Amino acid sequence: MSHGNHNHSGVSPKSVSKKWSASEIEKLKTEILEHGNLPYHIAIIMDGNGRWAQQRGLPRVAGHNEGVKSVRDVVEAAGEIGVKALTLYAFSQENWKRPTWEVSALMKLLMRTIHNELNNLHKQNVRVKTIGHIELLPADTLKQLLGAVEKTKHNTGLILNLALSYSARIEIIDAVKNIARDVQHHKFSVDDINEMLFTKYLNTADLPEPDLVIRTSGEFRVSNFLLWQIAYSEIYITDTFWPDFRKAHLFDAIRDYQKRERRFGKVSEQVAAEKPKKADSKKTAAVK
Repeated sequence: MSHGNHNHSGVSPKSVSKKWSASEIEKLKTEILEHGNLPYHIAIIMDGNGRWAQQRGLPRVAGHNEGVKSVRDVVEAAGEIGVKALTLYAFSQENWKRPTWEVSALMKLLMRTIHNELNNLHKQNVRVKTIGHIELLPADTLKQLLGAVEKTKHNTGLILNLALSYSARIEIIDAVKNIARDVQHHKFSVDDINEMLFTKYLNTADLPEPDLVIRTSGEFRVSNFLLWQIAYSEIYITDTFWPDFRKAHLFDAIRDYQKRERRFGKVSEQVAAEKPKKADSKKTAAVK
């Protein structure tokens, strides 16, 4: 998926992709696992497929095809290290405005990818979920997608959450409409509406908010993605185009995340003071 043609400087970047050796990747993996502070939920804006293809003199579809390999590698890597949820921004509501031939090619690619990858995902204990207005997808694509959701619904490993025909603004408007209806039906009063209640009306009600948001291709914007949910997410931008993004790049982003201090509006001293309390509470729970 590509949400735009240029980065924040107005210049289309070259895809920057360091070559990692197998030993370097293993070392990186060991390092992040030993650190222990893994993001529970990672969300990725997969951007740069078109520009990756353009730089190689290839049709845009070639970038989308190569991007599937990145999805496969990243899903495998996330499951390998124990990330619990991975949300991929695969197709936005705005993407329907693209040329008909490209939308058609993307839908066929989505259908083919689900068909080719489903058994492997099932073996890896991956649970497939979706967010967005998937009823807008072509009937055959939708059938394939719902089949994947059904087949993997009892899996207990990584949750692979696909954002398809998704718009965060529409998600929020849908939530507001449904809350208004429930107030009209006297399920609760206007004064009962708070953040916790509102969250239950979002597509992601059964998922924790993303800890880390990754955007590829050097763009500095969130492109109408999980606007409510990423209020306190850490954001990681890489110039690497999505078709070049692989396991090592994911591990590198996680390592960067692990170096950050998440304060949630507090000061550093408060966060530091709370850490021992959390450890003590775990010990107490263990004793009980």
